[in-house]
Amino acid sequence: MNTASDPWWVQQWLDLINAYRFKKRLERGWRYAREGHVLSICFQGQKVEAKVQGTEAKPYRVSLWLDPISEEDWGYVIAALATEARWSALLLAGEMPADIETVFARNGLRLFPFSLSDVHSRCSCPDKANPCKHVSAIYYLLGDRFSEDPFVLFQLRGRQRQQLLEELRSRRQASLQPTLEVSAAPVPQLQQFWDYADPLDPELVIITPSLGDTVLGQLGSLPLASDPRLETSAAQLLVQLRQLYEDVAQSVFLESMASAGDR
Repeated sequence: MNTASDPWWVQQWLDLINAYRFKKRLERGWRYAREGHVLSICFQGQKVEAKVQGTEAKPYRVSLWLDPISEEDWGYVIAALATEARWSALLLAGEMPADIETVFARNGLRLFPFSLSDVHSRCSCPDKANPCKHVSAIYYLLGDRFSEDPFVLFQLRGRQRQQLLEELRSRRQASLQPTLEVSAAPVPQLQQFWDYADPLDPELVIITPSLGDTVLGQLGSLPLASDPRLETSAAQLLVQLRQLYEDVAQSVFLESMASAGDR
């Protein structure tokens, strides 16, 4: 009842149906599906609701559903799918990755039912057997739906196509964004540019006596007026200033050395 041209996920669904031991019941359901007895089939949330015309005038109502995957577990599955670019690309292109079941298995879950006993169904017909031919007809028509849209199986597990793809895109975009955040540089405060409140490490401070010319020497000749009564007064003043500068520098150096030695 399945063909080699069917996508692999459709074949897997049909193999699940064909593994059912009551073949006659499945055959009647397949004929019901192909002969147009299914009047309508639609989704209400994660359930499939259908109307199947039987021997009575009023069509029978059929419901079919799978055990849903919790929100927490869906979060784990989508996070795992987003880590592999190939999985994301195939799903975003509307295809089912061949190894997608491994993603669910890593989290202790299943996407495809293990057997027909995992597919829950209910029919308003008087037949007490389950699946009846009306339920079996919906099994086969779901295979057609899977061929058109593989996300039907996700919906049966509690995740609609649009929601799944949006979450997958969001996860992929987040994984491609740089993880480092560049903080804005603080605006320098010019009033405090020369302030340094932290104490200096004394081991890093080296005090040496002044070498070379003094500040007075670097300034060059000073425009000092000479006393007419003493022609050398300006030159003598500079000599005295240089001597005073050297005496003060020597005194500061000795005091600094003494303070450093006490530490």
